[in-house]
Amino acid sequence: MTPTATYRLQLQPDFTFRAAEKVVPYLAALGVSHLHLSPVLEAVPGSTHGYDVVDHSRVRDELGGEDGLRQLARRAREYGLGLVLDIVPNHMAAAPSHNKALWEVLREGADSPYAGWFDIDRSTGDGKMLLPVLPGPLGGELAAMRVEDGVLHHGEQRFPLAPGTEELALPELLDAQHYRLCWWRLARTELNYRRFFTISELIGLRVEDPEVFEATHAKILELVRDGVVEGLRIDHPDGLADPEQYLRRLGEATGGACWTVVEKILTGDEVLPATWPVAGTTGYDALRKIDGLFTDPVGAAALEHRYREVAAPAPDRGGHWEPTVRRAAYKVVVHELAAETEVLVRAAERICAADPALRDHAPWALRTAVRELLVRVPVYRPYVTATGPGGPLTEASAATIPAQAVREAKAAFVVEQEAAAVDVVRDLALGRLGTGPDHVTFCARFAQTASALRAKSVEDTAFYRFVPLISANEVGGDPGTPAVSPAEFHAYCGRLARDWPATGTVLTTHDTKRSADVRAGIAVLSQCPKWWDDLLEQVSGVPAPDPQVAWQAWQTAVGFTPAGDSVDVDASLAGAPDGSRMGPALLKSVRESGLRTSWTEGDPGYEQAVTDFVDAGPAGAARRTVAHFTRALSPYVRAGALGAALVQLTMPGVPDLYQGTEREYFALVDPDNRARFRPGPPDEKTVVTTAALKVRRERPDAFGESGTYTPLEASGPAAAHCLAFSRSGEVVTAVTRLPLRLAETGGWTGTELVLPAGRWVDLLSPEREFEGGPDHPVPLAELLAERPVALLAVAAS
Repeated sequence: MTPTATYRLQLQPDFTFRAAEKVVPYLAALGVSHLHLSPVLEAVPGSTHGYDVVDHSRVRDELGGEDGLRQLARRAREYGLGLVLDIVPNHMAAAPSHNKALWEVLREGADSPYAGWFDIDRSTGDGKMLLPVLPGPLGGELAAMRVEDGVLHHGEQRFPLAPGTEELALPELLDAQHYRLCWWRLARTELNYRRFFTISELIGLRVEDPEVFEATHAKILELVRDGVVEGLRIDHPDGLADPEQYLRRLGEATGGACWTVVEKILTGDEVLPATWPVAGTTGYDALRKIDGLFTDPVGAAALEHRYREVAAPAPDRGGHWEPTVRRAAYKVVVHELAAETEVLVRAAERICAADPALRDHAPWALRTAVRELLVRVPVYRPYVTATGPGGPLTEASAATIPAQAVREAKAAFVVEQEAAAVDVVRDLALGRLGTGPDHVTFCARFAQTASALRAKSVEDTAFYRFVPLISANEVGGDPGTPAVSPAEFHAYCGRLARDWPATGTVLTTHDTKRSADVRAGIAVLSQCPKWWDDLLEQVSGVPAPDPQVAWQAWQTAVGFTPAGDSVDVDASLAGAPDGSRMGPALLKSVRESGLRTSWTEGDPGYEQAVTDFVDAGPAGAARRTVAHFTRALSPYVRAGALGAALVQLTMPGVPDLYQGTEREYFALVDPDNRARFRPGPPDEKTVVTTAALKVRRERPDAFGESGTYTPLEASGPAAAHCLAFSRSGEVVTAVTRLPLRLAETGGWTGTELVLPAGRWVDLLSPEREFEGGPDHPVPLAELLAERPVALLAVAAS
């Protein structure tokens, strides 16, 4: 069953299946059709997110176990709701104490029945799996190790021992194991297992192996067969060796009965592979298009220019978007992903050594070629498998390593013949040189590494270095081109309605860096860059560690601070998001950027200066100044927030609402956005959300796979400020774009919208009706008189 709308709940030990049961009546009344649950399989004890799975055969005890999940499903069905589960096929927690499969691999090595589960490169490290878990170098940690009951202990950590080694002296005992314990810092260069991005605590799974797939999906498939689960969200498919093969196997196993979407980030004009047997993505592509509608391109350009003048003078800072991404990619590929790069180099060396025609490509040349091509992959990853010479290669696949990238990569070489290593690496990455084990491994691992590199260099580095307008720095976003025109948005929606009508759409998720309402407050700055300059002048008395941090912190404060009343700002702020939550978010941003400090090479003095600045200014006394500023912006922020919400809820696709976002919701990057869910009092956004969900539920054909999407064009001097569309001739959405600019240029005077023929009821104010047809253009000043958005339904004849 395809959902009409889903609602994401973040399950954790203090919000269990039982707690979710209690909010079922509320969510049913809201109008969604399905509960979207974060991962439910057994995870590391205490996990607040569930992506660190340790046992695929069990539903997590801390959440209430399988009985609790099935009871939640029954309770949901009583209210007409189904369940959608978030599943994690790419990785497990690298926690031997809790992960039985990994424990057995460490105990028995390559002879373990679980040895094929994990992506371990045994061609290095004497065939031993590296475990970078010690807080310091091994020599200093030996005194903290002991053997008890046949198990090696280090603090709270436990490790299995190979049979027959329990009585050996400690140095000999360590040497006799199938793994090597070491200092955590060695992971960067020595790690020999595939991990999730750069997180060594998560180890990659080989679900391309049918036995591994069956073992890790048996419980999920049982829940699907039993009708407990009706939909699946696939986490991080780009981490898989062959995403399409995996999705086909999953579809066959579910009998095609599940609505399935993939957490796939699309870059630029990239589209989801048409051959993937899924309903679509989880919706980050929609997020970018929606946010872009409410960003002024002229003002965004002015902000970028001003940003370069005052906040980004150093070469490594983000003066321009694409160079920032390239510099960040080099940093990540050389440092954080050095071990992953070496896996590729070793595979390429073996391939070249076995082929006389390739034998003289030096390891340094192959390494350089791998790095230079990886940093130039313009999307997250290629989707190819090793087919050998003459095999099929689609235009889309070839474009993932374009000719321009090859030319630029070769420029890193002085000798032309040595630059030929680039051609070898490109052909290996695109699966063109053979189908042997090493060829298959290289092709898959290049794609997997490209995905990790793109995520780390763009989402987790460049987004924190290039910050002219931080509302655009969101997963799937393009800070270099933050604005989206109505024509571009209409074209996008037309493609969705035609090709992916049941895809997911989102505005806020557990992974967004700022909630939609925070982004709406920041995006308004693109309509008033001069006002932003004035605010910076007003708060200039608060000393900051550097201008980049100040710029980012004050924008965060603008988005995170509700409008204050000019008479009683303190009363206004009393119900505002806790200003102290800004400190951890800004500290995370400076660590992610890696400019002055980082997660692994921290500068305590600088970090303290950042914390002190935020506490004294944006989260402190200067919040009053910011509140006065946001008061002037509040009607325009309101228009953007309501407009984005209504567009997402009525455009093609299945809208997913993150917990709490049916009302005004202020949250920053995780863990701030993963707090325990508590339903709150309704507000204007709730009214819009409820009305949109109700009409989706009552008119499923208008929004479903057979529904149509038709742009409606306003006419008159302010036409560009209206975005409107019709769904199947039954429902019309109209929202205000760039309302501050609209106010400055005379408002809606002389601007009209022609509705499709018929009599239309305003679902947000049912007493209002409008006549459609070309002979009855509706003045937008009348249509949008009560609020900056309108949701109309054709009246029953």
